[in-house]
Amino acid sequence: MPGPSNPKRRKNKANGKKQQQKRTGESSAKPSTLNGKLSPEIPRKTLPPSQQQQPKRGEQSAPLPASKQSRTVPSQKPPQRTLRSKVTPPTCVTDDSSYPPSPLLTPPPTGSSSSPLLDSQILHHNPESTSNSSTSYYDYIESYYDKYYQHITAATLKSSRTRIVPEEFTDVIEKVLKKPPVIHDPGNGPRVRDVKGFLKSEFFAQMPAFDDPLCAEFAQEEVLQMLQTVLPEEVATILWYNKSRATSRICPACQRLYRLGDTLPDHDVGSEQASAGGPKPAPPQLRLEQQISGICSPVCFVLASFTFPGAIKGAWGKMAEEIDDQSWDLLNASDTRARSQSDTSYALGMIVRMTRLHDLGLGQLCFGPEEVEALAVPEPHHEEDGKSRVTPGTSPAAVPPIGAS
Repeated sequence: MPGPSNPKRRKNKANGKKQQQKRTGESSAKPSTLNGKLSPEIPRKTLPPSQQQQPKRGEQSAPLPASKQSRTVPSQKPPQRTLRSKVTPPTCVTDDSSYPPSPLLTPPPTGSSSSPLLDSQILHHNPESTSNSSTSYYDYIESYYDKYYQHITAATLKSSRTRIVPEEFTDVIEKVLKKPPVIHDPGNGPRVRDVKGFLKSEFFAQMPAFDDPLCAEFAQEEVLQMLQTVLPEEVATILWYNKSRATSRICPACQRLYRLGDTLPDHDVGSEQASAGGPKPAPPQLRLEQQISGICSPVCFVLASFTFPGAIKGAWGKMAEEIDDQSWDLLNASDTRARSQSDTSYALGMIVRMTRLHDLGLGQLCFGPEEVEALAVPEPHHEEDGKSRVTPGTSPAAVPPIGAS
């Protein structure tokens, strides 16, 4: 279909040129000149049309962001103090063992600015006030953590001061904790430090052998009381324990705890015994002496017989009826030195003398000399030398007086 006629086309072109001239005329308008009066509007520098960004048709201008609005229009509202309970995590308040909350989550103290965001913007746009503001903010962080840890420390001290044990039992507990152990092992066998505490222990101490008539007689408390009148309390208790138990022994000299039949290490273990190929077999006198008096080694027997050295060899591992007359006289020889009852050498010498007798010489404490002589039963010994000797312990002529030195 043919188009419109030429006059109509020319008319449309003329109208288009007029509209284009109006647009270009507005953009190229000259600034107003001063005629002696100030213009009500301040002239602004306009950009060329090519650099101006005009909104497209159908689009609306977007509102300014919140950050830009806050720069132009400062907030007039006071700081909201209720934000702390909303922003701060609940663990900071309820749980003392949790980690401290980050100070960035809590609002800083109220000051000239209304929010942390405005503070950071002011620091960014005002470099001169950066140092003062940053210092105040760091001080706030430091004080925040100081208060938090002070609260944690106070709660910990309060919980640690609470008493779990009643106060009336603290003295008893401290005495038990400060008390040294009853048994100590220096490396060559256990030693009994506290004899009374050892007898109270049901695990270490052996019960009296009531099935043995002799042990049952010595296990009576009256026998212990009589021994304590002659010997020191600790030495008397050790002797009473050795005579009333079947196999358990405590050495009176070194207080070693052992049982009959145990292979005990020597006190002088050194390179000589190691090079000799181990411990030597024990002599029979050692086993007999352990059963008689509880003395555990030859070294301890020499120590116990220090007051009568001439009778050591003849009295080791022997009872009174087995000892020769010369050793017996040396064993019962009077000591010219003045010794007290608490003297250790005197107490050990008394143990050696008393244990050679079957009744430990206690018959003299219970009966008079005439009663002891009436109960004496002679037993001939040493027929080769033509002498008949009464068993010690049954005759006052043969029994050394208790306590005599």
